[in-house]
Amino acid sequence: MNSSVKSMMRNHSAITAFTMLGFTNDPQLQILIFIYLSITYMLSVLGNLIIISLILVDSHLKTAMYFFLQNFSLLEILMTTACVPRYLHILSTGDRAITIKACFSQLFFVVLFAATEFFLLVVMSYDRYVAICKPLYYMIIMHDRVCRILILSCWVFALLIILPPLGLSLCLEFCDSIIDHFYCDASPILRNSCSDTWFIEQLVIVGAVLILIMNLVCIVLSYILIIKTILRLPSAQQKNKAFCTCFSHIIVVSMTYGSCMFIYIKPLAKEGVAINKIVSLLPTSVAPLLNPFIYTLRNKQVKQSFNDILKRL
Repeated sequence: MNSSVKSMMRNHSAITAFTMLGFTNDPQLQILIFIYLSITYMLSVLGNLIIISLILVDSHLKTAMYFFLQNFSLLEILMTTACVPRYLHILSTGDRAITIKACFSQLFFVVLFAATEFFLLVVMSYDRYVAICKPLYYMIIMHDRVCRILILSCWVFALLIILPPLGLSLCLEFCDSIIDHFYCDASPILRNSCSDTWFIEQLVIVGAVLILIMNLVCIVLSYILIIKTILRLPSAQQKNKAFCTCFSHIIVVSMTYGSCMFIYIKPLAKEGVAINKIVSLLPTSVAPLLNPFIYTLRNKQVKQSFNDILKRL
């Protein structure tokens, strides 16, 4: 590398903040987006807090399935909180600057919560497998200690996968300061770097395969065994009841994986960036809002618990 290029890199490394472009510069659209995100954020936090509270106070919901659902609701709150309030601040103040440290902090939490959520989806599919395929041993296999270990494992595996590429990214020098997104994502950050990012990109790919593909394989295998067991049940009523216990989880898995695959299997460059920003709203804003309804609309125990609490109040 010649001296002029090195000098240019030293000059660029003076960049201490990024500029978040968000969705649009149109003031009227910004107002609509602010209203939409404010409403969905408050409702999603409220909905997931209700789920968490119901499971805490109702003794009928002290099973492994609801313990995992409680942790999933917590992750949904954390995920949307990591993304949305910062962008609401940008929309309300017009200050699009975000320091590099703050940007990497946001990236760390967004990726950590998302990765943990994917591992938790596998745990929830395993829980459904045990409940349907080994019902007589369910309480023995899925006791409290095992459930706590599984939740801890989700967080530990997520951390172990995301820390190496993130740690190396902290040493990058930056040539540009534009983040063409509404939160700090890995792709625009790496595009801003004038350092060699090849190795980091390979680590990101390996991490994505471990988090997305391997977890999806585990979920699919669980449901193949679950479907085989359901088909062997003698009555249609038993089949319907068994399927209903999995229905909510299948919808959430489909939404989560569908949005991620759409984002990472990119369309053409410029159009892809705009579309990806819109699709990114699904896991960060829409899903946290819908999931409490998805898990309660077809769940009689949760609805009954909610009705009981309302009657007491």
